[in-house]
Amino acid sequence: MSDPFETKPGYLYTKDHEWVRVVGDLVEVGITAYAVDQLGDITLVDLTVKPGDAVTEGKPFGTVESVKTLSDLYAPLSGTVERVNPDLETRAELVNEDCWGKGWMVAIRPTTPGDTAKLLDPSAYAALLASIA
Repeated sequence: MSDPFETKPGYLYTKDHEWVRVVGDLVEVGITAYAVDQLGDITLVDLTVKPGDAVTEGKPFGTVESVKTLSDLYAPLSGTVERVNPDLETRAELVNEDCWGKGWMVAIRPTTPGDTAKLLDPSAYAALLASIA
């Protein structure tokens, strides 16, 4: 497990502890190391969206269940789901093992590409984490 206060260059963040990585004209979405640390061992990732579905910024697109709790996953941007991570259906532990890579959850085509500007950059997210530590 990585440092719960870790941030990664090239990633953007939400106040709900989701990360966003721009890949071409899509954004991949996952949860941060801090979220994983707070949740504990993840036992189920339930993505309630499929490719072609619309997501709305701030609205749930699924849940993560752990030994500690059940937590909603919130869309960081509005757009259309292009891909979901099929590996999470049978291997939810990928989120614990590699939340920054293999544990990605959905790829969204943003309705408004410039919307990523309103997300937190690594230093702003680090400041948010420092304020709650």
